[in-house]
Amino acid sequence: MAWSTQQVAELAGTTVKAVRYYHRIGLLDVPRRAANGYKQYEVPHLVRLLQIRRLSDLGVPLSEVASMERADEQPDEAIRVLDRELEATVNRLNRVREELALILRHRAPAYVPPEFASISGDLSERQRSLLMVFSTVLSEDSVERFRDLISEPDETDEEFEALPPDADDAVIESLAERILPVVLRGREENPWSRAPTVDAPRGAEHAAQTMAEAVVQLYNTAQLRVLKRLNELLTEEAATGDAP
Repeated sequence: MAWSTQQVAELAGTTVKAVRYYHRIGLLDVPRRAANGYKQYEVPHLVRLLQIRRLSDLGVPLSEVASMERADEQPDEAIRVLDRELEATVNRLNRVREELALILRHRAPAYVPPEFASISGDLSERQRSLLMVFSTVLSEDSVERFRDLISEPDETDEEFEALPPDADDAVIESLAERILPVVLRGREENPWSRAPTVDAPRGAEHAAQTMAEAVVQLYNTAQLRVLKRLNELLTEEAATGDAP
């Protein structure tokens, strides 16, 4: 008895497209053709398709099916390798599920780093973008510390975020002066904040440059002027020995 491509595909629980693909990549021999030109699949072809499907169900990539079959002399090792790969996949999926649960619990945007899900509702789109950039260059420990640092916003944060680009010098000076003690207090309570990039995975310089570029491009002219003035005030405080 012989089967058509459609019939053997149905018997093996796969598709005609898959059968043809197996032929193309060399996993399944092409059967003889009948006088009418149609392929005639026999039991060995069906068995082969069932083998391929079984290995695929176990998580073996098609590119590795042939090598798995050649592992008859050491089948245990091949299976152990596959098991380790599947364990890594399961762990990754469990981690993703945990992150999704966190996002749902806090109703946070899916793209927000999970470390910031709990506070994302109080942040602007610009602040979220900034945090996304920071989380890619800072160490995990620094990201957690940074989250704790910004989880208790000061009243000046909202004012800074809403600052229009055409704010005058008086407004900028006033805001910078009011932010100064907040920053000094933060540095005193969180010494880490003085050098947050020191343990960055790709180096402190790379992290600092990336973070600075994000700030420059995400904030408007007036906000950047406030940051510049704040830095000047910090330098003055340090020079007088009053700043940590």
